[in-house]
Amino acid sequence: MSSNNNTKLLFTAAGAAIGGAAVSFAALKYFEQKKEIAVHKEALARNYRRTPSYMELSAGEEPDARSSSLLPHNHEERMRRRIANRVAVEEDNSTPRSSVTVRVPATSANMGPGYDCLGMAVDLWSEVTVSRGDKFEITAEGDGADEIPKDETNYLVVGLKAAFETANKPVPILNYHVVSRIPYARGLGSSSAAIVAGIIAGLVLAGHRLPCWGSEALLQIAANIEGHPDNVAPAIYGGIQLGIHTGTRWFTERIPCPSGMQLVMFIPDFVGKTSAARGVLKENVTREEAAFNIGRVAIMTHSLCTGNLDNLKYGVEDKMHQPQRGEHLYSYLYPMIEAAQCAGACAAYLSGAGPTVMALTSGASGDIFTQREKERTDQAVAKAMIQTAEHFGLKGKLMVTTAVNEGAHVVKVEPPFSSDRITYRDNI
Repeated sequence: MSSNNNTKLLFTAAGAAIGGAAVSFAALKYFEQKKEIAVHKEALARNYRRTPSYMELSAGEEPDARSSSLLPHNHEERMRRRIANRVAVEEDNSTPRSSVTVRVPATSANMGPGYDCLGMAVDLWSEVTVSRGDKFEITAEGDGADEIPKDETNYLVVGLKAAFETANKPVPILNYHVVSRIPYARGLGSSSAAIVAGIIAGLVLAGHRLPCWGSEALLQIAANIEGHPDNVAPAIYGGIQLGIHTGTRWFTERIPCPSGMQLVMFIPDFVGKTSAARGVLKENVTREEAAFNIGRVAIMTHSLCTGNLDNLKYGVEDKMHQPQRGEHLYSYLYPMIEAAQCAGACAAYLSGAGPTVMALTSGASGDIFTQREKERTDQAVAKAMIQTAEHFGLKGKLMVTTAVNEGAHVVKVEPPFSSDRITYRDNI
């Protein structure tokens, strides 16, 4: 009997020991799993932690450089990191060139209410070739060849000198040849095209490059010469550009250019002087006039961003410069705008300081010479503008083209940038 009791006690003790061990093992596994879950949650939190935007940062603070996450609008920070991580020597910077050809587009500024801040690149191009030589000389062919200044007052020379000054190098003796396809002094940015072409040519000849992201250094040079960014910005970058001065530098952003939009422009046969066009403007504007233009610029920007061209007729309305210039300088302006819009134009306005009138139409698709004309309105608008000009006894020419998303660029250079290993467009 005693032996049986001892056996029972032994089994009971063993069972208790085994049970205790199982409970201890389960408890240990529970706490280990809980710890793993906590570590996993912390890792997820780190991975999904949002990189702060510049608007959320205190003065002088920058996003965490260790984070790989950036918001879509943090492109300047993205470029800063790229430059910081890049290990390269730009040998081309120290290689002056002997000759360069720059292609630069026409531009249409103001676009109605966007006085001195809004502009569009137009698919009309001039080419400028600048070469080292034995004597200073400017030659020209094409539109306005006889009217273009042939001395150092030419904006092409002014822009080039500014580029060499930026590079801290002396200006060599140079020959300039202009093939002009931009109507001279007609409100299509011929002066700005010369400035931008001169700066780009000067930088290439001097073997000097400028920062763009966060500074837009080339724009600073051009806008400081011109005094405003509405022409030079689209001449540099192409497309439709909105530009302001932040108080410290010139700043621009691109506005989308709707597909299918065409430009129908009547270009009068006389020169429009910007000084005279600015001379008729009032020194002050009323609160009502300011509110009117602010609203119209907003409507224009929204129409372009959404592709709703039908609303552009409201977006191009203006009280700051078009009424005064129409009254004192261009009596045909508002009758031509009305005729263009009645014929089917989405909108029409005075291009730059004039005298050109620009109409915007829609419906183009692919090559217009393979498209049925009744799908577009450019022909009807062109005829209406010509009829208005004839009514006012106004001579000129009618041109149909488009906006262009590319700005000024080098098309030829000696020695070339291309090499046996890397070839750039057109073997530049």
